[in-house]
Amino acid sequence: MKLEKKKMLLVSFMLFSLFFGAGNLIFPPFLGQNAGSHTISAIIGFLATAVVLPVLGVIVVARFDGLDRLANHVGVKFSAVFTVLIYLSIGPGLGIPRAASVPFEMAVAPYLPEGTNMTVWMVAYSLVFFLIALWLCFTPGKLVKRIGTFLTPSLLILLVFLFISFLMKGQVDVAAPQEAYKAAPFLQGFSEGYQTMDTIAALNFGLVIATTLSSFGLKEKKRTMHYTVLAGVFAGSILAVVYMMLTYMGMCSSNVYPIQENGAWTLRCIVSQLFGQPGAILLAAIFTLACLTTCVGLINSISQFFSTQFGKFSYRQWVLIIVAFSFLVCNLGLNAILSISIPVLNAIYPVSIVLIVLGLSHRFWEKNRYVYPMVIAGTGCVSVIYALDAAGLPLGVLSDLCHKLPLYSMGFCWVSVTVVMLVVSLIVNKVVKPKEA
Repeated sequence: MKLEKKKMLLVSFMLFSLFFGAGNLIFPPFLGQNAGSHTISAIIGFLATAVVLPVLGVIVVARFDGLDRLANHVGVKFSAVFTVLIYLSIGPGLGIPRAASVPFEMAVAPYLPEGTNMTVWMVAYSLVFFLIALWLCFTPGKLVKRIGTFLTPSLLILLVFLFISFLMKGQVDVAAPQEAYKAAPFLQGFSEGYQTMDTIAALNFGLVIATTLSSFGLKEKKRTMHYTVLAGVFAGSILAVVYMMLTYMGMCSSNVYPIQENGAWTLRCIVSQLFGQPGAILLAAIFTLACLTTCVGLINSISQFFSTQFGKFSYRQWVLIIVAFSFLVCNLGLNAILSISIPVLNAIYPVSIVLIVLGLSHRFWEKNRYVYPMVIAGTGCVSVIYALDAAGLPLGVLSDLCHKLPLYSMGFCWVSVTVVMLVVSLIVNKVVKPKEA
């Protein structure tokens, strides 16, 4: 069976919208502004973790019919804990609240009159935001059409309009790179891609796309995988183009506006310079559309997963629970959410990357029962130690030992450990003979 081009386009747009949320808007221009004249190397690294790995993650999870089945190759207990941790981090714990708070704090709050009670406005905005998300999620059968036909095309039109306007009359003055981007801009850009959370989100979205394709009548695994790859490549291409547009605007503004704590400031300055006060409406629309589509996709997919794994509550009940919890976390404020997200991402992102790579190369390890558990154990341990150390909670001797690992200061100490554990697992498989039945 062949899938109609229109349906293929809808699925691709849906995958793009699942990925493109809060971090995807604010980190690329921030990268461009900080990298300055070294932006090309930095954006290549950023695209590796923010586009290539997420697309590969979607394909791998679709191939294994779910994250839990992929993670089972490490161990059943690991699969249960890691899967729930992934869903909570990209869902009600971090991802959804961040996506809801970003559009308010970055595109609404700065334009409210002085003396306004921000807490009240934040509660009101997030309440409306989550009620719309709730309404959309209560009719999951219509999600692909609503997101793919209206929400995503509207977002892309606004982003292209902003970029063309910048090309025509934006201020351009490229600065030298900031300290973090001078020595190794590629690696810095690679680690900045973590902040989009898309690689760990891909471990969720792979099954969503495969399920959506099945709802269109595609039952054969080979055909489902074929169209999953096509949707991933198409959605990834759109993501890459949008990232390059946003990064280019940030780079060109690197010596025009002072660097603040995130890229939303850069976007606000650019929009204000191009359109004046009315530009606030454009910026609010872009942020809200981007974050709403991501929130809806996350709520929908996580609710489906939990309703299947924990049958005590139905899909709709899980939607209500996730929306209510996300609403409460959202109102803690963006800075609080971001401060929590960085150490969590430092701990689980390397594990997600390695799991995807192992899944892609599965045919080389399928007869070696030591590769998955040993490699993931090594990667996970050093990643957690690094995350705690970076968060100001060092583990004494363990942290001191990790400091001696290559690329520790850049956050890539896990790479050498992963390679070593892979070699060790191959040796162990050769030495240890399987027990006879």
